[in-house]
Amino acid sequence: MRRMCRLALILFCCAQAYTQPQPAPPAACDEQMVPMRDGVRLQTVICRPRDVDQPLPILFTRTPYGVPGLQNPRMPSFGDGNLYIWVTQNIRGRFKSEGTFVMQRSPRDSSDPKAVDESTDAYDSIEWLVRNLPKNNGRVGMYGISYSGWTTAMAMLLPHPALKAVSEQASPADMFLGDDFHHNGAFRLSYGFEYAALLESSKEENTHFNFDRYDTYQWYLGLGPLSNANSRYFHGKLPTWNDFVNHPSYDAFWKKQVFATYFTHSTVPNLNVAGWWDQEDFYGPQKIYELMKRSDPNDWNRFVAGPWNHGGWARPDCTRLGPIDFGRNTCDDFRRDVMGPWFAYWLYGKGELTRAEATTFQTGSNTWKSYEAWPPRQGFAPRKLYFHAGGKLSWDPPDAAGQEAFDSYVSDPANPVPYRHRPITATYPGPEWPVWLLEDQRFVEHRPDVLSWQTEPLADSVTITGDIVADLFASTTGSDSDWVVKLIDVYPDDFQKQPPGSTPGSAVSAPEQKWDLNGYELMIADEVFRGRFRSSFENPEPITPNQVAEYRIDLHTNDHVFLKGHRIMVQVQSTWFPLIDRNPQKFVPNIFEAQAADYIKVTQRIYRSPAQASSIVLPVETGPR
Repeated sequence: MRRMCRLALILFCCAQAYTQPQPAPPAACDEQMVPMRDGVRLQTVICRPRDVDQPLPILFTRTPYGVPGLQNPRMPSFGDGNLYIWVTQNIRGRFKSEGTFVMQRSPRDSSDPKAVDESTDAYDSIEWLVRNLPKNNGRVGMYGISYSGWTTAMAMLLPHPALKAVSEQASPADMFLGDDFHHNGAFRLSYGFEYAALLESSKEENTHFNFDRYDTYQWYLGLGPLSNANSRYFHGKLPTWNDFVNHPSYDAFWKKQVFATYFTHSTVPNLNVAGWWDQEDFYGPQKIYELMKRSDPNDWNRFVAGPWNHGGWARPDCTRLGPIDFGRNTCDDFRRDVMGPWFAYWLYGKGELTRAEATTFQTGSNTWKSYEAWPPRQGFAPRKLYFHAGGKLSWDPPDAAGQEAFDSYVSDPANPVPYRHRPITATYPGPEWPVWLLEDQRFVEHRPDVLSWQTEPLADSVTITGDIVADLFASTTGSDSDWVVKLIDVYPDDFQKQPPGSTPGSAVSAPEQKWDLNGYELMIADEVFRGRFRSSFENPEPITPNQVAEYRIDLHTNDHVFLKGHRIMVQVQSTWFPLIDRNPQKFVPNIFEAQAADYIKVTQRIYRSPAQASSIVLPVETGPR
């Protein structure tokens, strides 16, 4: 039986979930097997509003997750009265589509006339659609979230002349440096393991891995070294897991999939969409926007970010996420003011193209902002918040009295720091995974292997807009190490506003419950860095034990106000389990082949002396823009 994903459970695959409170017009749908240039046919569902005779533009999505059913389909709507022919297609090798599924199929060799990839499949599909669908107006838009966002981005490498605009939403851009499977070379264990099982265990359905422990923290710890995944469970049958094992560094395999490797210049208008609490692909849309901006002579590249998790902007109601109330339905704002006008302009010729290149929802103040670029070039400047003794965080650098100052902890791979509250349920089907980035970080404060520094209560609000960087001076007694950094907004202990909440970890409303946000510790930015890659992601090397090294860790961009009376906190730790696999902390050539004896306890030091002043660099507002 086909298991179609639900937004609250698998936000990765909700590309066709744009809904509005008002009903969309009834639709007539049919299914076609659309031929590609090599003879492979792809399962494609085409839905057209009933009783509409005027020519309509086509909105097209390509997905690995399954197409809508033909009976009583839910027609997406932007709520602006503009109608579209909605087309959804399963990519090669998924469900009824012919051919072989390849996870993130690498772009083809363009010199080979017989080669195919996602760009040629998109081109051939659009060619067939505009030639064969009655009463289309010859204009096509593409959009999609996550994997479907990536297939949308791939279509821009070989754009069909009828492709007039796209909206890449939460697409991965680099699976080794910042998206689903790795962050700065650190393997995202629970996600990578469960996602490979989800898509590659069966062609005809999305199959969740059957854990025999409710708390997957216990299960993954019991798994032991990563080599046990194949010996006990996958037995070499999942291609993606085998790729993880065979390519532990940033080699040609990963680089073949990187968007930057193939993108040369922008010819199709693109609306890039990101969520501040996207648990899967926050890096991707920012990177794609950055790359496209370098060659955008027509100024057709736009960036939007809001208070959403992965694909969360497709929900009917985005007034809140987890316990945080934003005071307005930001999804309605996005559909009405951004995405609807985007496609109306390019596919209907209606309205005007907004002059703002970046539109972001500023959390804390809970207001929409417009900027001339992302990150903004004016009105913000980098300022350092320094680590001090006694867990203090200050704009003042450390003084000479602490020349050998450091804070330390013991990192033990046998007792790793959980990345969210235990019990940690399976990533899929959830529902805790989609909102874990908003969890109260007080649950790890008692652990001796987590260091925290925080400011005094702020006398005035602090606005940060743009790039956030952690600058760590650190040493380890081992020869490899992970460094996890979290930027946190600490609510006052007497914070009285208690917005309607949800059941813990859920994105679904529970109106009878009230969240107590007194003293709440909300993550604003976070990242992990695997120390072996400090000099090169291509050529990992051991860390010299007990030698101080500087690690500049990109925490990416944000737009947030730390309100008056709140505190700014930074936490540092070396395990984040099972989100990130356990670093043995002893250098081995390939962690996927490490043995149990390779995992060792080490002592970590974070330095805060004048010469080695660890800090977090924030893009602080300098005055009126």
